[in-house]
Amino acid sequence: MSVPHRAPEGGPESPDDRELTSIEICAGAGGQAIGLHQAGFKHLALVEIDHHAAETLRENIRLLEEWSWEREYCDVLSADVNDFRPIPGEGASQADLKKAAKFFGRPLRRGELDLLAGGVPCPPFSHAGKQLGKDDERDLFPRMLELVDELHPRAVMIENVRGIKDAKFKEYCRYIEACLQGGWAQRPETGIEEEFKGLGYEVCEWDVLEASDFGVPQLRPRAVLVAIRKDILGDLKFVWPTATRAPKSVFAALDKSMEARYKPYISVGGDVAELAKRCLAKWRDLASAAADVKKDGGIAPTLVGGSKKHGGADLGPSRAKAAWKNLGVSGMGVANGYEEGKRKNTQGRDLFGDDGPMLTVEQAAIIQGFPDNWTFAGGKTAQYRQVGNAFPPPVAQAVGEAIADVLRAARVREAAVEGRVPEVLPGQGSAAVADSVDNCQRAGV
Repeated sequence: MSVPHRAPEGGPESPDDRELTSIEICAGAGGQAIGLHQAGFKHLALVEIDHHAAETLRENIRLLEEWSWEREYCDVLSADVNDFRPIPGEGASQADLKKAAKFFGRPLRRGELDLLAGGVPCPPFSHAGKQLGKDDERDLFPRMLELVDELHPRAVMIENVRGIKDAKFKEYCRYIEACLQGGWAQRPETGIEEEFKGLGYEVCEWDVLEASDFGVPQLRPRAVLVAIRKDILGDLKFVWPTATRAPKSVFAALDKSMEARYKPYISVGGDVAELAKRCLAKWRDLASAAADVKKDGGIAPTLVGGSKKHGGADLGPSRAKAAWKNLGVSGMGVANGYEEGKRKNTQGRDLFGDDGPMLTVEQAAIIQGFPDNWTFAGGKTAQYRQVGNAFPPPVAQAVGEAIADVLRAARVREAAVEGRVPEVLPGQGSAAVADSVDNCQRAGV
C-alpha cells in the first residue's frame, strides 16, 4: 500500500483521508440512506427514479446541518438506475458523479468505494404481488450485480422484502450468491446448472430482520444481504446485528403527536373541544390497552406505500386496516395536516371518525423510524408512498454499523501489517483511532 497522500490545505481530501463512502441505488425517500449515515457512512451518490423522492433527498441534504458533507460531495440523481454510470466507461471522459470527482480530485475509480447499497424494488418478490421474481421487469438484482462488478466496492448491502427468502425463490437466491462469491447455481435465463466464478465476495449473511427488534413501532420484516470483498474480509468476522431494543408501541410512539393534533380543537372550547377530548381519550384507551395486552406489544402492522397504479394512500389491505382499528386508528386513508384540514374541511374524516383518527404523513414517518426533522416533498399521496415504501432507518443503521466495524477493522489490520499507526483523519481526534481499535476487536481481529 502506498504512503497516504495529504491534500494541500484548502484542497480536496485525498482518498486515504476520507470517511467510509457509499453509493445507494433505489434510494427512495432516504430510509436506508439515513440509517447508513447514522452508522458513519458518507454518501457519494443517491440514485432514485421517483422525482418526488429525489427532491426529498435534495431538500433534506440542503437544509440539515448533519448532512453538510453530502451537500459538498453527494450527487442526488433522479434517474433510472439502468442508466446510472458511476465511473467513466472505456473511451468516455464523463461519469454521472460530479461531486465525487471534487472529493477525490478525479473520477471515482473501481475498487475505491466502501459500500454499494440498495433497496431494490420489492414487487417481484412481495407477498402482496404476483411474485414473478426474475420474470418481473422491475427486478433490479441483475443491475445491482452489474454495478457490483463495475464498482467493485469493499462491501455490498441489498435490502428487499422477506418474500425473496421464500422457497419458490430459493434457486434465484442461490444464483445471486453464486454471482457474488462463486459456486454452482441455475442460470435464470436457461435453468441450466453451471459454475460461476463469482465477483470476489463472501456473502456473510442473507437473512430477515424484524424492524420492531430495533425500536421501530411496526411489524416490518426485511430481507438483507451483506457481502464483503474477500480480500477485505480476510480473517475478520462479520457480526449479524441482533435485537437492540424492546418493541416500541404505537401508543408510545404517537401519543405526543396525537395530542398535538387534537390540541387546536380542544383550545377553542365548546362542543368541538368536548368532541376532541373524547376522541383523544378513546384513542389513548385503545392504543394503551393494545400496548399492555396484545402479544405484539401494540406495534403497528406493516405500512404499505402502494404504487402509482393503485389509487390513493391508505394503510394497507383489510387485515392491516383491522389491526390499525384495534390500535384506535382508521386505516382508510391518510389525514391532512391541520392547516390543509381546515381549508378542505376534512377534520371530521381526519380526526373525529368512528374508527379513530387517520395518521398524518408525519405520523406514518414516526412509525417507520424516520427522524423528526426529515421532511418529504410532493403532495400528500406522494409523500405517504415515500414513507410507506421506505426501509426503516434504525434497521439500516444496525446493519451499517456491523459493516462499518469490519471495514474499519480491515483498515487497522492493513496499517498494522505495514507497521504504521492508523492516521488521524480530518475532523477526528485520538478517540476516533481508539474507536477503530474497538471496531477491530468487535470484528474479531
